[in-house]
Amino acid sequence: MISFLRGTVAHVGLSTAVIDLNGAGMSVFATPQTLGHLKLGEEAKLFTSLIVREDSLTLFGFADDDEREVFDVLLSVSGVGPRLALAVLAVHEPEAIRVAAHTGDSKTFTKVPGIGPKVAGRIVLELAGKLVPHGTGTVTSSTPAPSAETVWKPQVVAAMTSLGWSEKDATGSIDKALTDSPGLAEEGNVAQILRATLRWLGQDGARAGNRVGSRG
Repeated sequence: MISFLRGTVAHVGLSTAVIDLNGAGMSVFATPQTLGHLKLGEEAKLFTSLIVREDSLTLFGFADDDEREVFDVLLSVSGVGPRLALAVLAVHEPEAIRVAAHTGDSKTFTKVPGIGPKVAGRIVLELAGKLVPHGTGTVTSSTPAPSAETVWKPQVVAAMTSLGWSEKDATGSIDKALTDSPGLAEEGNVAQILRATLRWLGQDGARAGNRVGSRG
């Protein structure tokens, strides 16, 4: 694994740079911000992530290890490839991505070209617990810590809106589904709460159909 490159900047393009490593030029994809800090003829260090495909080996470069970590975690989301993960970092700072993932703020990800509501909802759902803002769990101010519900509920709502429900209907359904399962709300497991809500919606639809049939 190539963890980083240190060498002379031989070329800077719109999406790539070439780092001269003692006569060997290594091409690296990077965000515009990272590329903007590279100077031709000067020494630079880039943290890297190597993407291996059947027909290619591609290096992606980052200004620091935090950027690379966020990039690697984004790749764990189904449907998110390296180019899209890099696009997310081109629009948002790593900490902003951590906060959005932690709080279930899918709208942050829809600001990235190529990411619509459905993909954004999947991102916050699959990143739940994987990206945590720096300083979480430490006292940095007098602001009260958010309740467990404020952490998991936006993520479940985002997942449901990506499946076609309105935000209002999603919120109401979650509350009703958890009436009989208060323990799920306390645990805050996003996947379990989502499944419970979808299960409740199916049962409620069946009940509604029975009521309609009885009136006929």
